[in-house]
Amino acid sequence: MKKFRRIGILTSGGDAPGMNAAIRAAARAAIARGVEVYGIRNGYQGLIDGDMQLYTNPSELRNIINRSGTYLYTARCDEFKEPEGMAKAIQTCVDNQIDGIIAIGGDGTFRGATDLSNHGIPTIGIPGTIDNDVTSTDETIGFDTAMNTAMTMIDNLRDTCESHARCNVIEVMGRWAGHIALRVGIASGAAAVAIPEIPFDEEATIQKIIEERKNGKRSFIVVVSEGLPGYAEQLAKTIDARTKALGPKYWVETKFARLAHVQRGGTPTLKDRLLASEMGVAAIDYLFEGMSDIVICKVDGKIGYKNIQEALKVDRMFKKKMTEHEYDALSDEDKAWMEARCEKVLGDMKRLYQIANEIS
Repeated sequence: MKKFRRIGILTSGGDAPGMNAAIRAAARAAIARGVEVYGIRNGYQGLIDGDMQLYTNPSELRNIINRSGTYLYTARCDEFKEPEGMAKAIQTCVDNQIDGIIAIGGDGTFRGATDLSNHGIPTIGIPGTIDNDVTSTDETIGFDTAMNTAMTMIDNLRDTCESHARCNVIEVMGRWAGHIALRVGIASGAAAVAIPEIPFDEEATIQKIIEERKNGKRSFIVVVSEGLPGYAEQLAKTIDARTKALGPKYWVETKFARLAHVQRGGTPTLKDRLLASEMGVAAIDYLFEGMSDIVICKVDGKIGYKNIQEALKVDRMFKKKMTEHEYDALSDEDKAWMEARCEKVLGDMKRLYQIANEIS
């Protein structure tokens, strides 16, 4: 068991409901093991500036498990990417006897965690992002709450759609991934779902709306991922124009709605609080076992980890950003598990997409 004097915890990148539960769990688990904890404010910028608060008692982290956002705040930090910024961050750790870091966030956060690990500060990443776009894990902290927030808002929009016999094309968040859109589309009874991972049949969707209007259906919901930039707004105009051309009786007046950053807020769900607590404690366990440069993952219901570089590479493979040179440099073993993982994630999405089409 590796000895630690103090550890630091930070959140970086976009905030996600449940981050506070992860902060609380990791900090309390460390304190229970006799290790003091620095809460580092404003992500890696706070590590550079020494903007921190020392926690020595679990009671100092009370009443935050139910709070959204991040208790430690977050910020983008270009300075951390430069040698001078990294040197300042390392010096902060040395001056304050910080022997390890827990970094909560997405892929940008993990790249920073690798940099710290490479400079001798053991660092472990926890996936906190509403987008669920960390391919190495089935679930990320904040995903469940964001979906529930989006679903509630879509339910409210459906009410007014029904009153006015309209269609709403709704853009939900997710960055370049369609996980939120796909699941929320099913749960909200959308007429169609458009995501970047699977080709969308626009013509079939329009024909479906026309036929269902002829059969007396009043309202329609179409959910589009922000991973298709600008498409939701254009689709709304297309549906409106195509149906208007059929005459007043079959015109489906269509509005565009972007739910945007409200999806980052809201009280975290039980599922997100539980996941955050599991991952926070696991991060401390692995750190104290001497692990570093890993990201905590939950796959098939079990908590584990992946090397951060492997996690970033499988992300690039899934998002089709991996170059041929990068692929050729992988070992046969890495290629096998990464391809299997990508196939599993995409297979799950295709299965849900089929369900969305069948019951829309």
